[in-house]
Amino acid sequence: MNIGIGIRSIRTERGITQHELAEMCELSPTSVSQIENGIKRPSSRNLTKICEVLEVPEPLIYILAMQHTDVPDNRQNAYQLFYPSVRDMLMQMLGVKMAG
Repeated sequence: MNIGIGIRSIRTERGITQHELAEMCELSPTSVSQIENGIKRPSSRNLTKICEVLEVPEPLIYILAMQHTDVPDNRQNAYQLFYPSVRDMLMQMLGVKMAG
């Protein structure tokens, strides 16, 4: 699970730079970079701040953070079949396009 993937996707679609997000969340730009690159996980408090700034519910970040390696082998087929559609639907509801 890489929470940074979801944060980066939403941040860039919202037209916010890492530096701007850091300022709005009272974090260092280095911290935001490390979070987005999966080097460190945000604290609960910082994740709440990030979600408030990005105007997204926190569970969405967790859904977007999900990766195929988080799913047991016996559930990979269902993941591959459903996850892209679920992700895209949620992003459309929020008016955010996913990269890649």
